Amino acid sequence: MTPSSRGFLVGLVGTGIGPSLTPPMHEREADQLGMRYLYRRLDLDELRLPATAIGDLLAAARLAGYDGLNVTHPCKQLVLPHLDELSPDAEALGAVNTVVLRDGRAVGHNTDWSGFARSFDRGLADAVLDRVVLLGAGGAGAAVAHALLTLGTKRLTVLDVDAGRARALAGSLAGRFGAGRVTGGDAAEVPAELATADGLVHATPTGMAAHPGLPVPVELLRPELWVADIVYRPLETELVRTARTRGCRVLDGGGMAVFQAVDAFRLFTGVDPDPERMLAHFTQLVAGTTPDVRVG
Repeated sequence: MTPSSRGFLVGLVGTGIGPSLTPPMHEREADQLGMRYLYRRLDLDELRLPATAIGDLLAAARLAGYDGLNVTHPCKQLVLPHLDELSPDAEALGAVNTVVLRDGRAVGHNTDWSGFARSFDRGLADAVLDRVVLLGAGGAGAAVAHALLTLGTKRLTVLDVDAGRARALAGSLAGRFGAGRVTGGDAAEVPAELATADGLVHATPTGMAAHPGLPVPVELLRPELWVADIVYRPLETELVRTARTRGCRVLDGGGMAVFQAVDAFRLFTGVDPDPERMLAHFTQLVAGTTPDVRVG
């Protein structure tokens, strides 16, 4: 039996995941490939479960015959002790967003970093990477930092309101990429660091519908600076809009959202999806113009 001739059952685990566009992206692409594919949301808020219940949910998914789970906030690190194996990238990042359930084993992967890298290659391929500032050292920030260093960033400065977290991330990255390429510090250092930076990557919740606003003062967004945001709801964040108005080259969070889904789909099914088709569908979803997606 070929992968495309069987059905797939996949889930997304996290809090407040009702608005996520990942399930319809997966289901629509499966429809286009002639595959039977059901993607269910397992919202911890709706289930009234704490994030620490991820182990129980993973065990239940195994018993129910799931082929895999996507894992989002706040479970990307909490899931680690419950897995049988980690991919090298997931192990290096200490975070998992994709769990493949196959042959009785749960294997953790991270497609956040590869999703950002592919989006960056697509939207800012010739951007200068000598000095880059990354704002946000959480799970998403760790994935983006990994991607930026893999893409060839010469000097990455990771800044966070929790300076200790930023320095810890920098330390873990230095072990893999070299101590001279990455440093960590306090978010208060943003003005000084951006003054000499080639680019800014934003990886905090600021700009989301529930957290509106700019993550950095507007006067720091000079035309020579390229700006990438990983927030995609809304796609046109205040940062993206303001940076564009001030003459910066910009990259919105849509590409990362799509390409992490592309890579996860391949891991779940063994089938290569069509990235361009998934990008087009994502654009429709964001605009609210997509036809109904099969849900069962």
